[in-house]
Amino acid sequence: MHGKMMWRASDTAELYFDDCRVPEENLLGKIGEGSHIMLHTLDGGRLSIAAMGLGCAQGAFEAALQYGNERKQFGKPIVKFQVNAFKLADMATKIELARNLLYKACWLKDAGKPYGKEAAMSKLYCSEIAKQVADEAVQIHGGYGLMKDYDVERFYRDQRLLQIGEGTSEIQRLVISRYIGC
Repeated sequence: MHGKMMWRASDTAELYFDDCRVPEENLLGKIGEGSHIMLHTLDGGRLSIAAMGLGCAQGAFEAALQYGNERKQFGKPIVKFQVNAFKLADMATKIELARNLLYKACWLKDAGKPYGKEAAMSKLYCSEIAKQVADEAVQIHGGYGLMKDYDVERFYRDQRLLQIGEGTSEIQRLVISRYIGC
């Protein structure tokens, strides 16, 4: 696929398997279990998307903090203005919460414990925090945040896929709601 808005370094393509036969010895799992295997695989994929969201948010935060310390208005760095300081404080707090949620889900997986609910929660939260932090990072950069010369422009574009890949935010809410008994 060419002309993608985000994740341009990731090769994306459609594959077609018309009249494709797979020898029995090449089957993954048992016949009729494919859906179950695929859903289990999604939990691990959700952790990967959550990690991408966390990394995106961390990168956007660091870029905004650096820019805010370099950019001066009225004789002082713009991070010294309360509105920007509070944005950065909120960004740092959200990132830390996202990190803790993701690490818990990864710990559960590594310990061989059920982690489906936490995988969905971390994927949802990390992807939405990436969106919020990238948006605020662009805001701190002002007009420069819209320029390809600044990393926050890419963070802003890249975060969008995170709310779609491995299940949309709406699907994550559905998964979570089922885990909590709704």
